[in-house]
Amino acid sequence: MLSVLKIQNIAIIESAEIEFSRGFNVLSGETGAGKSIILDSINAVLGFRTSRELIRTGESEAQVTALFSCVGKNVEKKLKELSLPQSPDGSLLVSRVIGADRNICKVNNALTNVTSLRELGAELMSIHGQQDNRELLNNETHIGYIDAMASSESLVSEFRTIYEELVSLKTQIKRLSGDKAEKARRIDILSYQIDEIEKAEINPGEWEQLKNRRTELQNFEKIQSGLYGAYNALAGDDSFHGAVELVSGAFRELSAISQYSADAEELSKKLGDLYYELEDIADTVRSSVSDEGFSQAELENIENRINLIYNLSKKYGATEEDILNFLENAKSELNEISFSDEKLEELKIQYAETYEKAMKSAKELSDLRKKVAVDFSEKVCNELKFLDMPNVEFLVEFSEIDLCENGIDSAEFLISANVGEAPKPIAKIASGGELSRIMLALKTVMAHKDKIETMIFDEIDSGVSGRAALKVASKLKEVSDGKQVLCVTHLAQLMAYADNHYLIEKAAKNGKTYTSVTPLDYEGRKTEIARITSGGKITDIQLENAADMLKESGAIS
Repeated sequence: MLSVLKIQNIAIIESAEIEFSRGFNVLSGETGAGKSIILDSINAVLGFRTSRELIRTGESEAQVTALFSCVGKNVEKKLKELSLPQSPDGSLLVSRVIGADRNICKVNNALTNVTSLRELGAELMSIHGQQDNRELLNNETHIGYIDAMASSESLVSEFRTIYEELVSLKTQIKRLSGDKAEKARRIDILSYQIDEIEKAEINPGEWEQLKNRRTELQNFEKIQSGLYGAYNALAGDDSFHGAVELVSGAFRELSAISQYSADAEELSKKLGDLYYELEDIADTVRSSVSDEGFSQAELENIENRINLIYNLSKKYGATEEDILNFLENAKSELNEISFSDEKLEELKIQYAETYEKAMKSAKELSDLRKKVAVDFSEKVCNELKFLDMPNVEFLVEFSEIDLCENGIDSAEFLISANVGEAPKPIAKIASGGELSRIMLALKTVMAHKDKIETMIFDEIDSGVSGRAALKVASKLKEVSDGKQVLCVTHLAQLMAYADNHYLIEKAAKNGKTYTSVTPLDYEGRKTEIARITSGGKITDIQLENAADMLKESGAIS
């Protein structure tokens, strides 16, 4: 669960640290106080796309840090998959710094990227808001609810593996089914490319070797002069003794007295080693001195070879390895096209076999979906009746479609909220308040399937009031019995049912706007509920009503 959320320099929040608890947590405050900024901050630390516009005016960067405690096995598995460190006590520290030109993401103090943060965030929290309600109006999302309810991940994965193979085979068949003129044109191009590369007889690493040899030839006289001078200094000539002979003489002198002095003995050993090393160096330098002189022909050959490889690299790949890989791929494609008729027949047979497997897997998935949909519909219907929709009918209508990545099923949620009306698609008849309750019913039914421990509801009470609001509050309280629930709300009923209540307030100071987040005690909660219900000045009667609401909800005895 989310234990601590620390926000720095996000919009009008200069600094805020919120300690959350288990159970049902609500956040309230006047419109514009900063409730959405809290959610933006949570989204940021979960790896969602964010904007530099979030950085507080006058600051260079913003930071959000979240501490999670007692993370589940799903989170531990994801950490291992992403090669991120785990904490021995089961906690998890996630942070994100948002700058003008950088993002720094850390998990348990280990650097990571936004993509990994988003993958991890999907296992830590689920956020449900108006966007979910809008998605619910799109029937293409409905099949996902059924699959999640059916716990059919392995069956879906098995089907999609077969379907991907089917798509690949279809692509290959299409490529090989082109007209003969196009095939002939492609054969000519591939044959030319293969011939050009093969004639070049390229070897990996050759480019660097050629460039190094060209440098040597271009500086031949300097190199030879240096080598000759070095050899003379080491070996000497008729007019002076070289370093090798001088060290040899010193070595003999010290060796002669080494029996009388331990220091001389030690030095003589070192000089002996130095003498043999210098002698070896002198021989190596001598062998490097060329007796043949500079070769203009060799330099020209190297220049031609470098130009050849450079021209090939512009066509077929930056390195010798890339060019050779291109050659192998070209050969493979040429072979495929040359024997395309035989290959095409093989692919068609494979396609037919794979299509049959895909249809069998899709039918198996379809049967499971329809079986689960009956129980799913009944449970959602029961939840909706509890949420003050007593005459509701809810069902899942399946239509068979052509084979696609979702199988052979199209699913759509139908609903009737009134007696005597036939169920119709949600998008056509659901009001805002009904849509909020449908979403809550779906999340409630699927809560036990969801391994995520923290659920955030952003104005799930939209369009709900009166007795329905009490039902929504009671249901959120029920969901929080097994999970941590955070809810942004304007409804007093939800505030009364909360285990913990946080007030978000905005104030101006020294020409700047500041937002604060305060956990409320009993008196604070009573005052906030009274404010929400009053719409203006708070009276003693409204405070008494607020106290009654808190008592009746059971949140405070």
